[in-house]
Amino acid sequence: MAQHGSNQGQEDYRNEVTLSRLRLRVVPPEVLQNNGIESLNLDRNKLKQLPGIAKLCNLRKLVLSKNDIIDFPEEIRSLVHLEKLELNQNQIRVIPEGVFSCLPKLRHLRLNNNRLDRLPKDLAVCCSSLQYLNLSNNLFLAIPLAVLELKCLQELYLYNNKLRQLPVKMFKELPLKMFKVSGNPLREPPYEVCAGGLRQIISYFDQLQNSRAEEDRRVKTMFLGMSLAGKSTICKSLKQRQIVQMSEEERTVGIEISEFQIQGFTFLFWDFAGQLEYYMTHHMFITPQALVILVINFQQYQRSDDSFKELVGFWINNLFMRVPNSVVLPVGTHIDVCCEQEVKEKKEDIMSKIQDMLDERKSTLAHLIANLEDNEESEFFVDQWNRLKEMEQCTLTVLDLVPVNCMDYEDIKTLEGTILKHVKNEAVFPNVIQVLPPIYKQVEAAIVNIVQKNEELAEHGMMDLSLLHRELSCQYHLTHLDVELLRDILRYLHRIGLIVWYEEVKQLESTVFLCPDILITIFKTLVRYGLTQQLESIAVDILIAEHATIRDRANWVWAFKSKAMLCQKAMRALLKHQLYLDGMRDVFEEMVGSRSQKGKLFSLLEHFEICLEVRNAEGLNPRARVFVPGLPWEATQGHEETHYLFPTYLNQSEEVSKMWGGDHKEDLHIRVYFSPEIPEGFFKRLMVKACSFFSTHWVAKAICLLICSGKPLLIKANNQKGYSYIELRCRKPAERAGFQLVWDFVMTIISISNKLLEEWPGLHLCVKTPCRTAGCPAEFVWPDVDDKSTVTKEEIKTCGTCAFRFETELLLPKVPSERSIAQAPAQYYVTSYGNATFGSSTVHVESQVCMYVWAAVYCALFLGIYTFV
Repeated sequence: MAQHGSNQGQEDYRNEVTLSRLRLRVVPPEVLQNNGIESLNLDRNKLKQLPGIAKLCNLRKLVLSKNDIIDFPEEIRSLVHLEKLELNQNQIRVIPEGVFSCLPKLRHLRLNNNRLDRLPKDLAVCCSSLQYLNLSNNLFLAIPLAVLELKCLQELYLYNNKLRQLPVKMFKELPLKMFKVSGNPLREPPYEVCAGGLRQIISYFDQLQNSRAEEDRRVKTMFLGMSLAGKSTICKSLKQRQIVQMSEEERTVGIEISEFQIQGFTFLFWDFAGQLEYYMTHHMFITPQALVILVINFQQYQRSDDSFKELVGFWINNLFMRVPNSVVLPVGTHIDVCCEQEVKEKKEDIMSKIQDMLDERKSTLAHLIANLEDNEESEFFVDQWNRLKEMEQCTLTVLDLVPVNCMDYEDIKTLEGTILKHVKNEAVFPNVIQVLPPIYKQVEAAIVNIVQKNEELAEHGMMDLSLLHRELSCQYHLTHLDVELLRDILRYLHRIGLIVWYEEVKQLESTVFLCPDILITIFKTLVRYGLTQQLESIAVDILIAEHATIRDRANWVWAFKSKAMLCQKAMRALLKHQLYLDGMRDVFEEMVGSRSQKGKLFSLLEHFEICLEVRNAEGLNPRARVFVPGLPWEATQGHEETHYLFPTYLNQSEEVSKMWGGDHKEDLHIRVYFSPEIPEGFFKRLMVKACSFFSTHWVAKAICLLICSGKPLLIKANNQKGYSYIELRCRKPAERAGFQLVWDFVMTIISISNKLLEEWPGLHLCVKTPCRTAGCPAEFVWPDVDDKSTVTKEEIKTCGTCAFRFETELLLPKVPSERSIAQAPAQYYVTSYGNATFGSSTVHVESQVCMYVWAAVYCALFLGIYTFV
């Protein structure tokens, strides 16, 4: 039992007891006899009931998170001084009346991750005290009435319930400062409005008060499938209400967007190119709450596992991981070259194999959950258990496959009818109807009109935000439309996919893409199938205009083929040809920049982690100032041209392996396991993010070597079915004091992985360390990492298979022992702005350029030139 005083924020408890992770099934009697306790933490135990807790009459804080509580402990009503109560991550279904009425001082209440669908009415008694309430991951269909009476409530969390409507009273009468409600099938306000935060929600209700609400029936429809499956033919035939034949030369490059209206529904069609090279940019546009039409070429499809994996399984798996609650309609094409029996057999084979995938996923999740529950130390894995349980609740809805002859309009009409039938089904699309203020629709219609009337704008779709506001106010008589309201509406239109506005990217915050054609043109030019041929075919006239020669073009091709790098001049030449061809000459300089200054394009590429800026690719800058310890030092811009590394084009790994020097049996070695697999593009984005923090690096297709303070770290991907992991290896430190830095280095990469994980809600990560005994198959599973803390405090770990004992720091991060040098506790996190904290130091990266200052220091350390004390 740990008993000590503590100050956490404004909390001050004179007598605090922490009994976390002790597998307790009852509260120890000696604790219940101490009625002077003010704070009791029983987090991560095996408690089901709390007999005797009423004796702790002076308790102000009670933490019961992550236990096995099913029946709400009614004795809590006796804790009349309670200010903070945490019962999250249990299995509570009902809270009886008569508990909260006895807790008039309650300020903080966590009930998330339970099985609640209602709250007791007497929660309203806490109206003058309760400031924080978390009800996320429960089963609420509506906001409990008692919540609307909490006049002091400042923070309310309602993630992942079943809410369809939010009451305006909650935003007009409660002093909310923080409100989160994602993961609900909301109609009023739509999720896309709620994602803008409290101010946008209040603005939405203000607009509804002043005008009559309108219903919007809109479905974002994404066409996915391998190349030449018939996606574009179906898309265009549905839109034009007639058969549209597409030649191989007209196949989609990148993404094509169009709109289709029928029977009061608006379908926003996104036609994605099928080649794997384009998938790196697809993640920017694949969103939840959409209809996915998965097009399968029946002529190519064979009833084999390999054929299914390539044409169907790849897409189903990635939808599982990226948008696990989406609706998928498989469509079989080219049936005119198959006999009727063949079509029937292929349909049955595909649907059977898809069902097998669904069943396998369900079985795998159940197996992973059972493993954690059966673990003797299951209290250490509650966060992992909760993520798996949330994944278990996600359901990829796969509709019955529709065979289509793309050259038969009757089949196209049958497909159209099938799509309409499903989107009208509320059980399949619960939030297809959304309630909007008229101003939202007026601005949308005006934007469409602006693009159609302005031929020059229609070609590139770019418009300055202030100019757009003036245009809407003056030309379209929307005089009551202030800038903030316009921003709210643009955020909504961006989230539904009608426009593109990257307000979070500083260089692009004032630019609105009223139609995203230019973005798609840019991405399809740089991330595409056959880029080598595109480089080789750059016209001489463009080379001359860029002050380049045919020899330069040959060098660009060589650098791209050998290093997956493009210099800024090569990118300008590629884009100039394509943008000029597409009639976007006037925005070329704005997007791509001049030869001496980067344009907006590069901010986009870096924001989406598509490429990595690599300065001075040929060697050290001879014009750099001399580094003198203790004196200010500024980086000097070299004359060598900036290069950009595109990981999606990487291949050879020999150079990386050579720099690493081979695996040693003494290496510190961990594996980050992925279930069901490493998503396409995940490892490439991990490399870009990691290399932007640690600019001394070598990279290849599935392997990366980083250097930090002279310490090398190898990152390697292995993506096999049922055995997908990213391996991290560091050399074993020569001295005990060196372990902290090495594990800090490893934890930074794990933090980056966890940050990326947020974009794949259907993906599970598990970190394990292989046993260090040669031939032993056992692995040590890492516990949850809470509050950015170090993993374990144990001195020795024993393998349950070979019975060998190891010092803990050989297997996982460990709290420094008392004999270690005193230092600040290690913390680990990564944000999208480039902050990394580890050990007692902080690195802040505002841009990759400044990292090259660190690169010189890292290189010097690695070569043994400098020693820092």
